[in-house]
Amino acid sequence: MDYKIKDSKKRKVFSTGMVRDSEDKVLYSLVPLWMLDRFAEHLTKGAKKYKKRNWEKACTPEELDRFIDSAWRHWIQLLENEQTEDHFSALIFNLCGIEHTKEKLGKDWQKKLEEFRMKEGD
Repeated sequence: MDYKIKDSKKRKVFSTGMVRDSEDKVLYSLVPLWMLDRFAEHLTKGAKKYKKRNWEKACTPEELDRFIDSAWRHWIQLLENEQTEDHFSALIFNLCGIEHTKEKLGKDWQKKLEEFRMKEGD
């Protein structure tokens, strides 16, 4: 493997003498584990119901629209403190689905979604 170690040219020297790059980095340690546990549990239940990674097949405006509708529904249910399911995890799941599908649809995802919604309105 021929690769180089990234270097920001910013250094932090520790009391032991160890030196490390000190460029601002994403701090994954800030993500609460309880949230990851709940989200992973939600994904596991979905995998049992629909098969693993089923949601990642989404690539159409119709599927994007479904994720958006579901996200709104779970957001409202979360705010209303409805206890029928884990609406927090369902909301996070649908937000992931939205971003994933937007990425697949490309830069003009909004136009594609609008066209789908106009056609559905007929």
